Amino acid sequence: MTIEGVVAPGYETVREAFAENFTGNSDIGAAVAVYRDGKSVVDLWGGSADTERDRPWQRDTMTLVYSATKGVLAVAAHLLAQRGELDLDAPVIEYWPEFGAAGKQRIPVRWLLSHRAGLPALDRPVPVLDTLNWDPMVDALAAQRPLWEPGSAHGYHGRTFGWLVGEVVRRVSGRSPGQFVAEEIAAPLGADFYIGLPDSERDRVARLAFTPPPDFAAIDIDSVPEEMRPMVVAAKDPNSLYHRAFQVTDPPDMDFNSVEVQAAQIPSSNGIGTARGLARIYASLIGEVDGVRLLTSETRTAATREQSAGTDQVLAMPTRFGSGFMLPTPTMPLTGPTTFGHPGRGGSLAFADPDRGLAFAYVTDHIIEGALDTRASSLLAAVPS
Repeated sequence: MTIEGVVAPGYETVREAFAENFTGNSDIGAAVAVYRDGKSVVDLWGGSADTERDRPWQRDTMTLVYSATKGVLAVAAHLLAQRGELDLDAPVIEYWPEFGAAGKQRIPVRWLLSHRAGLPALDRPVPVLDTLNWDPMVDALAAQRPLWEPGSAHGYHGRTFGWLVGEVVRRVSGRSPGQFVAEEIAAPLGADFYIGLPDSERDRVARLAFTPPPDFAAIDIDSVPEEMRPMVVAAKDPNSLYHRAFQVTDPPDMDFNSVEVQAAQIPSSNGIGTARGLARIYASLIGEVDGVRLLTSETRTAATREQSAGTDQVLAMPTRFGSGFMLPTPTMPLTGPTTFGHPGRGGSLAFADPDRGLAFAYVTDHIIEGALDTRASSLLAAVPS
């Protein structure tokens, strides 16, 4: 396997770990990027961008990063707040009046960002083709009753987060979330990252390959570590919030390799970019990157202050969130107590650690679900302290 790219002196261990991910850790095509104090110290890529077409991963190859998209959408909301255009503690209805139906008048914007709104699922899923057109899903969420008392608990809004926060961004800025990200986040940094892929960029996108999740129904609950048993019990129940949160469309599964899904704006799930682009974005949240800093230290501190912690009503395991960013837990330790970012389904990860001046992103086209996936963690372990 040929690994391409560069590492700064002292970061050779990351190259070694990246190569090991291909030989012993199931990677097919991937890239990793690390910034330290605003400077690139790791920029590596390798493998195949499409095993069916035998297309090698190039320097500018992009891939879909699933929920790592949420962190970039959160940046959009915090930029608007930083500019005084959005009050995160104001009721959502100040910006999106229709949202107040079914007892949601008092929900503040911050609860959308911190997964406290009680809206992870829909009583009536929206047809997939309608979902791709934005408004039908937004209308369904505006009409939906909360599934728990808003603010009383938190639960991962795995799909709905993107439309909830994205609609607030749209109402405040007058631009779609994809357009706002392109113009206000990606363009100033020269970062390859899209929510809603332009036709002109399609040939650069890797084709996803999937390792399916295990058959949870066949798992003996007594063989599962005690702290993980509630999650496995939820996964066994097809009617649980664990499943319903990812079944907000009809049918519930989307083809994330399809032209239509990649071109749509699904800001919780279909961001497409490079590891370099994601790392640049996170580096700009904790310092300057080529003269560009997106968030002030005050905004970043407020954005990453803990808002939700404890047992997640959807994932049935402990999670922690700031306002849009995941925070470290024993099951997602990242690199330090002030780390913030977001993983994505099947392997991708992007985050920043302000204490170390570190920004990190790993992206892959091999989606490994429901299994012990150590690809990103092995790379993290190889980054010098």
